[in-house]
Amino acid sequence: MTAQLDLGGVSVDVLFKDIKNVHLSVYPPTGRVRISAPERMNLDAIRIFAISKLDWIKRQQKRLQGQERETPREYLDRESHYLWGKRYLLQVLETDAAPSVQLNPGKILLRVRSRTSEDKRQAIVAQFYREQIKAVVPPLVSRWASVIGVDVDKLYVQQMKTKWGSCNPRARAIRLNTELAKKPKHCLEYIIVHEMAHILVRHHNDRFTALMDKLMPQWQHYRDQLNRSPLGHETWG
Repeated sequence: MTAQLDLGGVSVDVLFKDIKNVHLSVYPPTGRVRISAPERMNLDAIRIFAISKLDWIKRQQKRLQGQERETPREYLDRESHYLWGKRYLLQVLETDAAPSVQLNPGKILLRVRSRTSEDKRQAIVAQFYREQIKAVVPPLVSRWASVIGVDVDKLYVQQMKTKWGSCNPRARAIRLNTELAKKPKHCLEYIIVHEMAHILVRHHNDRFTALMDKLMPQWQHYRDQLNRSPLGHETWG
């Protein structure tokens, strides 16, 4: 069953499901709001909950609507691409061999077969970024595991539309955005520490802030630097 709430101009879609807790989400690119609620919960209680979160909802909507994104890439010669915060020019070389990406001074060499589509070129470069992160992350996770006192059981690197990372505390699972390979390495390390800290403290409360201050005193500077950076270009349905 579905319903809709109007909170002073903010429209909220309500979806009743066989779940135990209320879940509030704000979706890109326009900031659409949805609440998933237990089937037993009445609409008045959901309205009160939504009103209590209204300031947060508006902040998220403003952030999403103002989120800077990269211009679309065509994966052509001399196009600018970034790795670990440094600018490289793409060099495309057509070959009969299997596709590959090679890092050279000032250049990223993309070898592809002739007539390789733009989507395929994008996938090849995305895999290159994924491999770059996978090579760097394990020693960072290992070092911070001993500092924080937590283990990461599962680690995923994938394209994420709206987040730099996420954590499932119960599963001790961390997900990292492939786009982090384009940013300075200290930004990647900040996200790793941030998500690992969530294994101990689930929410962004005072306890979490105090933990981050202790672990990484400059974390807010790194966060602001990263949040000023554009996410990858996305085509939305």
